[in-house]
Amino acid sequence: MLKYIFKRILYMLAVLLLLSLLIYLVYNLLPVDKAADMAMQEIAANKNLNYAERYLYWQRRYGLDGGLFTRYLRWLGLTPFYDGSYNGLLQGNLGSSVAYGKPVAEVIKTPLLNTVFLNLLATTAALAITLPLGVYCARKRGGKRDFAVQVGTIVGYSVPTFIIAILFIWLFAIQLNLFPVSGMSSVGKDYTGFRAVLDRIYHFALPLIVMTFCSLGGMTRYVRASMIEALRMDCIRTARAKGLRERLVVRSHAFRNALIPIISLLVGWLIGIFSGSIMIENIFGINGIGRVYFEALSTGDNEIALAMQMFYIVIALLGNLLIDIAYGLADPRIRLG
Repeated sequence: MLKYIFKRILYMLAVLLLLSLLIYLVYNLLPVDKAADMAMQEIAANKNLNYAERYLYWQRRYGLDGGLFTRYLRWLGLTPFYDGSYNGLLQGNLGSSVAYGKPVAEVIKTPLLNTVFLNLLATTAALAITLPLGVYCARKRGGKRDFAVQVGTIVGYSVPTFIIAILFIWLFAIQLNLFPVSGMSSVGKDYTGFRAVLDRIYHFALPLIVMTFCSLGGMTRYVRASMIEALRMDCIRTARAKGLRERLVVRSHAFRNALIPIISLLVGWLIGIFSGSIMIENIFGINGIGRVYFEALSTGDNEIALAMQMFYIVIALLGNLLIDIAYGLADPRIRLG
């Protein structure tokens, strides 16, 4: 197992290096030059300044002087800046946002925490519902309750997220007045401590309900299909023929065999915790990482876009490693390496 993990880490580093080069080349094709923008702002404020000198100054400060490959290595932190310092990704520098006027790490810190908090709760709630519900529907396949659940999941799976969000806002926020329409805190209130946490949870409740509801359809059907396939295996028939109780057969034998395809779903949802929900965050006015990433792409803030893209690549590579390790733990027949 350790040898396999070591090989996979080496493979991940090679893939990460290749993808980072491709992504950097793509973003450098965009017509965005923040050194020129900063130089123009200074010239507009002071007409006596020389544009060429200020442009060169900002190029050196941002590490944009030199050839494309040199700039890429400088961005990684493998080549020094003009003053001889190393200040790239390897040194923990994600760059500086032009739109916000501060380091990218400071820009994405709070939105990332909000996104993880919201998505972690939604994923946990969805799994707590879909796993037992999918197993139950597989055991009672063809029954009235199974039919009702399948109809409900098809409807929930087919309706777009923004429509469900609008319907829930109309029902729970406008008609029943249980939750606020949008926002992350009460307007005009300056809560601190535990009261501030409760206020944040109160504002996150409705988007959490929407995200959980939108996840139920696809996840329940996936778990149900995996369990139905597992219940048809010969080993399950053998266990029943030996006289084992049905609950023991389902819990100890069928569910473990159904875990193999379910693992991909679970890890995929856990990885999605960090990607953000652009639609939900925009509808409910949540300062999340998906919203920040979307705004960075819209405004041409390449430093944030590059940092987030690299972050997603790392999360995806780690997720694939976790899936392979989980496969080996769930099924001893799978030999890693």
